[in-house]
Amino acid sequence: MRMYDIIMKKRNGGELSEQEIRFFTEGYTRGEIPDYQVSALMMAVYFQKMTEQETLALTMAMAESGDMLDLSEIQGVKVDKHSTGGVGDKTSLALAPMVAACGIPVAKMSGRGLGHTGGTIDKLESFSGFSTALTREEFIRNVNRIGIAIMGQTADLAPADKKLYALRDVTATVDNLSLIASSIMSKKLAAGADAIVLDVKTGSGAFMKKEEDARKLAEEMVKIGKNAGRKTIAVISDMDQPLGYAVGNALEVKEAIDTLQGKGPEDFVELCLTLGSRMLMAGGKAGDSSAARKLLENAIADGSACRKLAEFVEAQGGDPQMVFRPELLPKARILHPVPAPMDGYVSRIVCDEVGICSLLLGGGRETKESSIDLSVGLTLCRKVGDFVRKGEPLAILHANDAEKAGEAERRYLGACILSDTPPARASLIRAIIE
Repeated sequence: MRMYDIIMKKRNGGELSEQEIRFFTEGYTRGEIPDYQVSALMMAVYFQKMTEQETLALTMAMAESGDMLDLSEIQGVKVDKHSTGGVGDKTSLALAPMVAACGIPVAKMSGRGLGHTGGTIDKLESFSGFSTALTREEFIRNVNRIGIAIMGQTADLAPADKKLYALRDVTATVDNLSLIASSIMSKKLAAGADAIVLDVKTGSGAFMKKEEDARKLAEEMVKIGKNAGRKTIAVISDMDQPLGYAVGNALEVKEAIDTLQGKGPEDFVELCLTLGSRMLMAGGKAGDSSAARKLLENAIADGSACRKLAEFVEAQGGDPQMVFRPELLPKARILHPVPAPMDGYVSRIVCDEVGICSLLLGGGRETKESSIDLSVGLTLCRKVGDFVRKGEPLAILHANDAEKAGEAERRYLGACILSDTPPARASLIRAIIE
């Protein structure tokens, strides 16, 4: 088998066989096939697209290129949740304890933040002493003992995807539906869950800006999951403004704790209940979404979800008292209001710009090697549809550097658009694909 023939076949619109896909995936991962040939193939795929079977074959080849996590020692149906990323998206922090408190084991691999989107691991490290550097044995023991564990992604999880994504990133071939879907799903399948619930974001703060594109991606990933023998459900949710009111690591942890104590923002609570109900249904704990929502609401009301978060934090070396005393979480020295320049309704918040405000304050990474300040970020005072008078705060910046706060204020004022009339409010949940 020759790489030249595979490139020509795809360039001419042919369908690659599973053997051909495995040949180039394995050869490239081992360093036997050069970048320039795989770049040519990725460009051919970009223009000629991939069939359903090709996409599945690529996903499985990437998933099986490294460690395939075996979770068979964990009792019960393991349900994983994945978000395509957004601003203020602290969902896993509240959702995982809620679901675990209802009896569904949560065995999750998560990553760090890069750019304007935050990472679950960074947020969890707001708890002093918290560590995601677990051995496989500790990971499985924690899930069996308390129902929840989150660890960092191992270097050997889908290494073919890491190499291919890095190459696509510099050859203008990222933006292809099959390649995006196979990249996400290869890691989810390698992580070993029995069922997968996907939160596919759409809007200005999401990778998929248009709802139509988000739907296509969701459908593609659900097909891959089904063809791989995993129950897969996708929820398409709005990311045209930040989720909740808090953006920034420790600030988002505090909002997640508020949610588990029954004081969460309406949109964030609704997303957690929507995703959580699908996780309970996939795990066989409820027959329909209304029964599942009731179980989740009870876990908040009786305090078991909040106690589960504390158990989880303690099991991974963190201070559980910070769950019950969130004032102990990292705090910034400067609280800097962003005053409204005029009376009006908030008609639009350019969501990715809000994420960049947090990045400018030190709460995000420009590169993987960047260090971050867990205490900084911003708290929104007004969201889309709210009225504000001139001089009232649109947001409060949490900063440790006055110059950075001034820069972030200017950026936020450019991102928050005011108008004389109230805008139409968009629905949070756009679609559910099962």
